[in-house]
Amino acid sequence: MSGAAERVTTGSATAERPPLRSTLLDAAAALLALVGVADSVYLTVQHLLGNTLRCTLTSGCSEVLGSPYASIWGVPLAAVGAVAYFTAFSLATLSAFGYLKARTLLAVLVAAMFVVTLWLLYLQAFVLQAFCQYCLLSAAVTTLLAIIVITQRLTRSKLSV
Repeated sequence: MSGAAERVTTGSATAERPPLRSTLLDAAAALLALVGVADSVYLTVQHLLGNTLRCTLTSGCSEVLGSPYASIWGVPLAAVGAVAYFTAFSLATLSAFGYLKARTLLAVLVAAMFVVTLWLLYLQAFVLQAFCQYCLLSAAVTTLLAIIVITQRLTRSKLSV
């Protein structure tokens, strides 16, 4: 089968069956997003329980997670991250099944997540001068999601040429 997508009609919804490479990238994005969900949910639960976290790889978890930047209007930032990662998981899954609008929405979401990640890394490095290993994991996951989205965009533009 060539790299071209195949149209599939299911009931009232029409989807395109994407090429295998694109589907594999969507699956990778979905799995990465689940790692982000797990990390964010863990941090949210710990925050809501009032537990302090010890880092094993870095030494700044308490400083970062106890800072004023760890909440937005009283909501743990990790909870916002959990929602974002779950949405990314859902969109990547839909995209794997050929829903191209989901792929576009995923690209927009991941771009926003990446901008927030850069801001949070700046805060850790230059304002708090402390790093949280859980936050760094989240930054790595978001960066990998951004790389996947960019790879899909480049692959798609090569196929349409």
